Amino acid sequence: QVQLVESGGGLVQAGGSLRLSCAASDRTVSTYAMGWFRQAPGKEREFVAAINWNGGDTAYADSVKGRFTLSKDNYKTVDLQMNSLRPEDTAVYYCAAARATSSRPISDGHEYPYWGQGTQVTVSS
Repeated sequence: QVQLVESGGGLVQAGGSLRLSCAASDRTVSTYAMGWFRQAPGKEREFVAAINWNGGDTAYADSVKGRFTLSKDNYKTVDLQMNSLRPEDTAVYYCAAARATSSRPISDGHEYPYWGQGTQVTVSS
């Protein structure tokens, strides 16, 4: 069973930065496609960023392009660096993992069978 644990959420002022980390087993991070999604109160879950199994390709939602960066560090964590945060980035952020069947990042949440518990990110104006 794949287990994912997110950390790094918190409260930050608009324009600030946070770094979210998703910890998983050594084998998971190095062999699975992984992604971050978020869900704000009263809204549907939405795609944020994804990285392919070898860390060589990433994909981002238009709303976070140029501000967020996703990377695999030491094959044990997947980190989401979030800069220039905005109040509309406020949400619970979830890490997800899927066994890689291709070299592409996965932006469709339905393709991820494994999910973390989520970490709250609050951006004040």
